[in-house]
Amino acid sequence: MERPSLEINLPDTHEEGKLYVVDSLNNLNKLNVCPDRSQHSLDEEETTGGTGENTAGSNIRNQCLFFVTFILTLIISLALVSFVIFLIIQTRNKMDQLSSRLISEKKTIEELKKMNDMILKHLNQSGIKE
Repeated sequence: MERPSLEINLPDTHEEGKLYVVDSLNNLNKLNVCPDRSQHSLDEEETTGGTGENTAGSNIRNQCLFFVTFILTLIISLALVSFVIFLIIQTRNKMDQLSSRLISEKKTIEELKKMNDMILKHLNQSGIKE
């Protein structure tokens, strides 16, 4: 699809009128070319007169946003590290409990083996064999 050209045939006007028409065409072209978000920044630039007030405010806003994002990232990282340390401590406690259980079970098994050996010796001495 072809776009119609923006040719406007105007009668002879004063220089001020010509500048107004050109400015209006430029604004119309900006509306057709720029997306909505950038148009908002263009409007702000026109209202500030292009003095740089908008860029200074935007720069401060960006720095503040960066600072807030940085602080939130640090807080989240601290929370995750704390949770990992908590899990490590809990796992170590559970492993200590399991190892103490295994040691006590090992002692019990050794005692049972000794009793079994004593019973077998007693049976061998009394002459009863299986």
